[in-house]
Amino acid sequence: MFFALLNFAMFAFKEWTLICEALGRGDQSIIIRKGGIAEGRDGFRFKHADFLLFPTLFHEQVAKLKLPLATPLPKAREDGQHEVSFAVHVEWTRAITDWEKVKAFAPFHLWTEAEIEKRYRQDDEPGVSLAFVRVHRLSQPLVFPDLPKYGGCRSWIEVPDLPEDTSLIPILNDATHSAHEKEIRAVL
Repeated sequence: MFFALLNFAMFAFKEWTLICEALGRGDQSIIIRKGGIAEGRDGFRFKHADFLLFPTLFHEQVAKLKLPLATPLPKAREDGQHEVSFAVHVEWTRAITDWEKVKAFAPFHLWTEAEIEKRYRQDDEPGVSLAFVRVHRLSQPLVFPDLPKYGGCRSWIEVPDLPEDTSLIPILNDATHSAHEKEIRAVL
């Protein structure tokens, strides 16, 4: 598949751990982003079509997700290393500037309306970037030490290459993935 052919530095997208888990279960097939503090003058873009999901507890609060408040936050690894389990392929993206349209995507993601509105209204120009994605589980997690370059409020980071024998297992079968896409496109 797409990652098996890559022999250059791997990019990872930083996302809340609970969102990574939802994507990894097939409960969510979209990513909505405005951008981190360190995105620069050009703001956020989905600049990579293929990337790994880098789960982070940074800035994460269960209260910002449509989950019971008693939902436990996942624990970081005791050895201080990072573990990446999912690869993503972006099938298409859209910039959405109409708040009513952004709200219409509520059934397709875990963020609360208040959190999405905060992202939408961030900066001078209202709007968000939406990506419809295909998620795959790595046949073996990528585990690597924590380094300062993985910190900060940025969306994209470079991580170590996947081992050559890593394969990808689609989270959703083709029919279910296509059904999700049809439902999401109907909102556009």
